[in-house]
Amino acid sequence: MFCLVRDKKARSFFKYFMMCSSEKKSCVLLSTAYWGPVQYYTKLYQYPEVLLEQYDHYMKQTYRNRCLIAGPDGVLPLTVPVVKPDQPKLSMKDIRISDHGNWRHLHWNALESAYRNSAFFEYYADDFRPFYEQKWTFLMDFNEAIQQKVCALLDLEPHIVRTNSYQKSDELPFYVADFREEIHPKHDFLADRSFYAQPYYQVFRERHGFLPNLSIADLLFNMGPEGLLVLRNTCKGE
Repeated sequence: MFCLVRDKKARSFFKYFMMCSSEKKSCVLLSTAYWGPVQYYTKLYQYPEVLLEQYDHYMKQTYRNRCLIAGPDGVLPLTVPVVKPDQPKLSMKDIRISDHGNWRHLHWNALESAYRNSAFFEYYADDFRPFYEQKWTFLMDFNEAIQQKVCALLDLEPHIVRTNSYQKSDELPFYVADFREEIHPKHDFLADRSFYAQPYYQVFRERHGFLPNLSIADLLFNMGPEGLLVLRNTCKGE
């Protein structure tokens, strides 16, 4: 059971259902992600329909509020602090961002330090700096806004809908590929047979070698519009 995102409300659910059920695995179901990894964005490239889960429960140490970038000393995790839920099982759509620890300033400084010598950081900086200059209430809205900006810059045009209820994996229609828990910092991305970590230029590659499946920020700031070609090359048949 799904509902359209804000900017797609004019579409009828019946039209969406017919589009989504027209072929096997034509839809992908994803959790929200903060600067999601390349594997995540491969799904946005690969599937004509994207379902964004908003009724799962918040879990620590996932891409929901964490991304991985390449810093001078190697992989650097950036975590958005959240307000501790006042009830045990709060839906992701209701998870609020905390102002604890001046994280916005720290995250932007980390991105700048990691990518200021990349080919495209200076070009895109003005697109992303505002995300760290204003306060956002809900984590999911913050993630989605960054995602929309990334998609626009990469010329990705996924049709994204938000769920309006939670369904277990075995309850989903046959045409939905469920990656809500498969794309996870602690899961080996090699288990995803439809994903290949295509190497691309990274600022610190000579120091650390190629670091696969980092945040889409790494791909965007290093490769710019050619990042779309990298996403294309990461897709492979199961």
